[in-house]
Amino acid sequence: MPTLYGHAMSRAHRNLWLLRELGIPFDHVPTDFLHGGNKAPDFLLLNPNGKVPVLTDGDLVLYESLAINLYLARRYGTKLAPADAAEDGLAMQWSLWVATEVEKTLFVACENLFFFPEAHRRQDEADLALRKLDRPFRVLDAHLRQRAFLLGDRFTVADINVASVMSLVPVAGVDVSAYPDMAEWLGRCLARPAADDWKTIAFTVPRPPTEAAWMQSLM
Repeated sequence: MPTLYGHAMSRAHRNLWLLRELGIPFDHVPTDFLHGGNKAPDFLLLNPNGKVPVLTDGDLVLYESLAINLYLARRYGTKLAPADAAEDGLAMQWSLWVATEVEKTLFVACENLFFFPEAHRRQDEADLALRKLDRPFRVLDAHLRQRAFLLGDRFTVADINVASVMSLVPVAGVDVSAYPDMAEWLGRCLARPAADDWKTIAFTVPRPPTEAAWMQSLM
């Protein structure tokens, strides 16, 4: 039986969503990154990077949330898994795409709209990040204009991986009305009962100590 380490307010919410969709038994150890649980010696034996989530399944120890979901779908999820090698490649493509083209920049925007203490937010930095997101958002919107889900007509792990990253959009109140097909797809994905953990995301993070260090994260 798989065991997932990580709090629902971390990237572990992606894995919890998939595990619930699969309907398989699993153990959940809510390792709390906000209070140092990810730095405990026992946890560092599982992931020396000191980050959540981590999945153990038999002798396998796996970290990186999107990779965990791809593994779980192939191991346990007939309906959620890619149907063939082509879909496997596309699921990997969209998972890497959202990690490289969207996630970091979206988090920059959301920190300045929601996660930083209000006095430390900067609208100009949020606006810069949102402008950088216009291109990938238009790519996704165009793709979804011709299909219900990322791989076609059925909901799969690819949708969970991309929608879970983009769950920050409603959390921070990002306006995506300019991308109607993307917005409609995202709403349908996040309305699934197994996805509800995104609604619990509510915490603040300190602003990096220097503007230079912060702006470097936009590069």
